[in-house]
Amino acid sequence: MKKILVLGSLNMDLVTRVKITPKIGETLLGEGLEQIPGGKGANQAVAIGKLGGEVAMLGRVGMDGFGDVLMKNLATNGVEAQLTKAVQGPPTGVALIMVNDSGDNSIVVIPGANFALKKEDLTQEMFEGCDYLLAQLETPIETIEAAFSMAKEQGLYTILNPAPARTLSKQLIGLTDLLVPNETEFETLTGIHPDSEAHIKEGAQVLFDRGVKAIIITLGEDGACHVDATGDLHYEKGHKVKAVDTTAAGDSFIGGLLYGMAQGEGIKEAMKRAVIVGALTVTKLGAQSSLPTLKEVEDYVGGFR
Repeated sequence: MKKILVLGSLNMDLVTRVKITPKIGETLLGEGLEQIPGGKGANQAVAIGKLGGEVAMLGRVGMDGFGDVLMKNLATNGVEAQLTKAVQGPPTGVALIMVNDSGDNSIVVIPGANFALKKEDLTQEMFEGCDYLLAQLETPIETIEAAFSMAKEQGLYTILNPAPARTLSKQLIGLTDLLVPNETEFETLTGIHPDSEAHIKEGAQVLFDRGVKAIIITLGEDGACHVDATGDLHYEKGHKVKAVDTTAAGDSFIGGLLYGMAQGEGIKEAMKRAVIVGALTVTKLGAQSSLPTLKEVEDYVGGFR
């Protein structure tokens, strides 16, 4: 089994349910308030850990109660936490999440300590024994660029989930082996919406010209599409389920994908499990609380046999 290092955010998600998402200036009553471990980086690391993969988390939390809970939650879910430190000053990151009756969410992220992870904190030793480096965009971009550069020097395979959506430097894209955007992020990076095979190929070529080796576009309930530098497209259909909360669906897909790749599966093969992991995630409330175990995935697959 190969080892995955996840560089990214750790947040405490404060989640409430609403009938509908409020309009500007509108006040609604929420139903309940739950504190659920989240953050895109930790979500992806825990997704891998709950499936049984070998994974370590590199991030920052504050010296507060939320930080303590998030650190313990990593260990509980099989994620090595030695590289995640508590820092003085900024509080642990927080996400304010509203989930409506359709299962759709609205999220405001307050980064806090996540932005205390500086490029000066990185050492070559952090990457030793690892085979993959996975990152998102909820930590400083210069830290991610430095980490990808150091990882490539040591021969690691790099995966970038460019979320939240933003433009990226040519340097970072050129250091990325596998880019995993959703439709919005793909359009932000290329200026082209992936609503057809022709548009996917056109947009992908923009990224290939900048140095990316392969791309997987997540398509929500429709699944995902893999495209490589030859222009070959492979669609993996989504699984239709009743959505309770779409939080962390993309993160769980990526976790499922990396788990499969670390077991020696090819990207296309790993995508088969990843879409199931993503589908099962939206059937429960919350981020890490909704991530499935390997047994839950296997039981779901067994239902089709």
